[in-house]
Amino acid sequence: MKELVVIGQGYVGLPLSQAASKAGFKVTGLDVSAEIVRDLNSGSSHVEDIPDEDLKAMLESGYQATTDSTAIQDADVVVVCVPTPLGDAGRPDLGAVESATAAVAENLTKKSLVVLESTTYPGTTEEVLLPALEEKGREIDVDFHLAFSPERIDPGNTTYRLENTPKVVGGVTAKSGDQAVAFYSEFIEEVVKVKGAKEAETAKLLENTYRHINIGLVNEMAKFSHELDIDIWEVIKAAKTKPFGFQAFYPGPGVGGHCIPIDPSYLNYSVRKALGHPFRFVDLAEDINNSMPNYVVQRVQDLLNEDQKSLSGSNVLLLGVSYKSNIADQRHSPAVPVGHGLAAKGAIISYHDANVPTWELDGQEHESVADLDQAVQDADIVILLQAHREYDLQDIGAKARLLFDTRGATTGENAHVL
Repeated sequence: MKELVVIGQGYVGLPLSQAASKAGFKVTGLDVSAEIVRDLNSGSSHVEDIPDEDLKAMLESGYQATTDSTAIQDADVVVVCVPTPLGDAGRPDLGAVESATAAVAENLTKKSLVVLESTTYPGTTEEVLLPALEEKGREIDVDFHLAFSPERIDPGNTTYRLENTPKVVGGVTAKSGDQAVAFYSEFIEEVVKVKGAKEAETAKLLENTYRHINIGLVNEMAKFSHELDIDIWEVIKAAKTKPFGFQAFYPGPGVGGHCIPIDPSYLNYSVRKALGHPFRFVDLAEDINNSMPNYVVQRVQDLLNEDQKSLSGSNVLLLGVSYKSNIADQRHSPAVPVGHGLAAKGAIISYHDANVPTWELDGQEHESVADLDQAVQDADIVILLQAHREYDLQDIGAKARLLFDTRGATTGENAHVL
């Protein structure tokens, strides 16, 4: 039985551990958090896509979690799935990647395959991991193999999961790439080998930069369409009837999650570092998308003014504070800057989200309202930030004094949409 160590047991690492475990690997999940390790070993999952019953099945098949990096010594394959946030001034923070790499370099005793899955700027695998692994006289493809394979996890997506989402792989060498293809082919339906690690790293950034820029496009169109009395949602609905040459993107209160707010900045950083000039499309899209929370606040203020009310002192109910619908993940959720902007203008904030029982805003912890129906009726204005499946928007629209829909999910003449 081949042994796999997955470093990082979050929303990327734990699903990978599950898929490999099902394929017959003896999987060890390595994480720096003693609390996460304890919970995992007791059968309690912190990742929405892995329910407790699935975790228990993993444990029964031999999976275990640990904080002990010496587990790497027995590994045939080591996959690094650690966070890569933005640091100061938008620079990539590779602290977790560097720590994980140091642990691998210290404990590598077999001719193991090492794969980085953490999103990063082009060149990281060759510039950061390769030199560290070559210490102590090791040589690539003689003492170890090294590749990059971008994660494509979409939290909450029940159609495309790890196993049926094509997996891009790029080796630092052709031989390392072949080894990575063979590994992932054990449990993923389609594995796509590219020229090298840099191409695989850049492919991930292109995917989300493409989304970032197109969301910025429709967000700006939403702004001027409102001023021109054009229904942007009808425009998009009409445009997407074209069976070629168009893909629908939708405006919203801002972008959230780990990928879209972060990945384009990695690509922009790489371009600035190597070429000395910015990736102008990314800068423009970032400016537009970052402006949307304030735009939402202004639209809400305008709606209240039309209703002879001031935003200051008004009761504002936010519906959905996660970064996307039907999940609990709050990373970079636009609900926070929207809430901050409303509070700064004196609004009294409450929220409802069945997926998020408590929510922190400006250092203050809020609890999701217990009685949604009553909260809707008591609010001076209700703002739909995420159209969770449990919301009966027709009923909410009928009971709300004012409803501002940032997701284009409501219909009718009285609907106020972004």
